[in-house]
Amino acid sequence: MLFLYNSVVSIAGFFLKIVALFSPKIKLFTEGRKNVFSILEEKIKPTDKTIWFHSASLGEYEQGLPVIEKIKEKYPSHKIIVTFFSPSGYEVRKNNTVADVTIYLPLDTRRNAKKFLKLTHPELAFFIKYEFWLNYLKELETNKIPTYLISGIFRDNQMFFKWYGGFYRKALKAFTYFFVQNERSKEKIETIGFGNVIVSGDTRFDRVNTILERDNSLDFIENFKNNIPTVVIGSSWPKDEALLAQYINESSDQVKFIIAPHNIKADQIASLTSQIIKPTILFSEKKDQDLSDYNVFIIDTVGLLTKIYSYGTIAYVGGGFGNPGIHNILEPATFGVPIVIGPNYSNFAEAVQLVELEGCMVISNYTDLKESLDRLLRDQHFLEEKSRICKSYIQDNKGATDTIMSIIS
Repeated sequence: MLFLYNSVVSIAGFFLKIVALFSPKIKLFTEGRKNVFSILEEKIKPTDKTIWFHSASLGEYEQGLPVIEKIKEKYPSHKIIVTFFSPSGYEVRKNNTVADVTIYLPLDTRRNAKKFLKLTHPELAFFIKYEFWLNYLKELETNKIPTYLISGIFRDNQMFFKWYGGFYRKALKAFTYFFVQNERSKEKIETIGFGNVIVSGDTRFDRVNTILERDNSLDFIENFKNNIPTVVIGSSWPKDEALLAQYINESSDQVKFIIAPHNIKADQIASLTSQIIKPTILFSEKKDQDLSDYNVFIIDTVGLLTKIYSYGTIAYVGGGFGNPGIHNILEPATFGVPIVIGPNYSNFAEAVQLVELEGCMVISNYTDLKESLDRLLRDQHFLEEKSRICKSYIQDNKGATDTIMSIIS
């Protein structure tokens, strides 16, 4: 089976080079891997002490960041190597300040795995949440390198739990410890014979909790808000925006709206703007404008949403009308902002839990949206209770990083 796996990886690598001719994203994927080994030869000396973290994409990197920072404090003389599988992670965080080397992970061939570990020679290795690359894990085990899974999730549909997944189960022997998010994951992996499992929780709660320690003020948002109740719409998609535009157009002038769309391409922003009849301004147009004159502020740039959530009376988090579902609800929750989402959230444990706690409200159509937002805006007691639930949820679930660090030698 490992032979078949290696054949599939090699064939995929060949076809990706062809697809890259037509896809900018795949071109980043293939081009970014061309110089990985020369970069490692330049930046990592044979005498360097190193620690390796791998994340699939941006979300996993952010999830692992609290542990990366703590490891950096504990091992100040070691170089930190961070690898990404996806361009959407690497391109956004390639200039991060926590790692000494940030690169793409070469495709999981036997040759690449051997060469990568020879050049990096890590003393510790961490995989964040998932992505189990068989050749890398085999080489880590062969070289007896302590290897950890951070904030892992195990589900019934994963290959480890299928009758044909024996070679995947064997690869898991590389892990020194599995730090998983919940009891269900612990019970699941124990069914296939692994006892080195600790329920540490989700490090994302530690990550978002640190947001409260920084300066989240934005003068231009304060100017726009002007002490008026404000709905912050984060990571919205067209299906979200169609409902929200109707609500915005029918709303009182005593409510303001900030929209940070998931897609900020010019045609998407133009489509969104065309649906709204209220006075609207874009972030890219705000220079020398009195933003308090506007009812709707569209953020056609990236990197500001987290801070903007701190100004929200209510947060609508987008993606819930698509697949795989909603975006990050933990950021608004950490500020104690009540949350409204679409119906596709079942794959996100934090959303399921916060819905059960009644800090997060789910809508399926315009009527639901109107009823939810109207009640939150009208009923101060109801709003404050939702806010309390959201804030308490974050505080009650932090601490995963400390649990992990207490075990790592």
